[in-house]
Amino acid sequence: MTNSTRDPARLTPDEAPARPAKYLTFSLAGETYGVPVLAVREIIRLCPVTSVAGMPPHVRGVINLRGRVIPLVDLRVRFGLPAAADHDRTCIIVAQVTAAAGGTRPYAVVVDGVEDVATIAASDLTPAPDFGDAVDIRFITGMARRGAAVATLIDLDIVAAADKAAEPPAGPKAGT
Repeated sequence: MTNSTRDPARLTPDEAPARPAKYLTFSLAGETYGVPVLAVREIIRLCPVTSVAGMPPHVRGVINLRGRVIPLVDLRVRFGLPAAADHDRTCIIVAQVTAAAGGTRPYAVVVDGVEDVATIAASDLTPAPDFGDAVDIRFITGMARRGAAVATLIDLDIVAAADKAAEPPAGPKAGT
């Protein structure tokens, strides 16, 4: 798959879409990822999930959070990482993403564990590496150097929009 939103190979470090800010960092398959902390509404323990028929494998279903039904996506599966059983650190990050009709909507993702809130400086940001057409990097806004390690910064708006774009078209309405 190719990157449909931007061409990171043509970006200089100063043009990385990720911006200096505070990021909530979390782990997936032993690697560190981050999302802007301002998009995060809350972090909750795993809770009962209601399956929804016909969803892609990365959509676990929906959760009922204080009377609001919110879609729940498994980021491990969404990013093609190896499956793993839930454990005591597995949790749900509830974020606000851009809604197709305008405004925002809640969107929840399952992660292996939350790490911390990190302040990422401009000097620590670089664009995503050029992997060629073999790797889909459209969700990656940049890479953040953190000492000897690197965190992959992602955009949940793009993840959610890609889910919306992948939904099958609505079937005929009743009575038609």
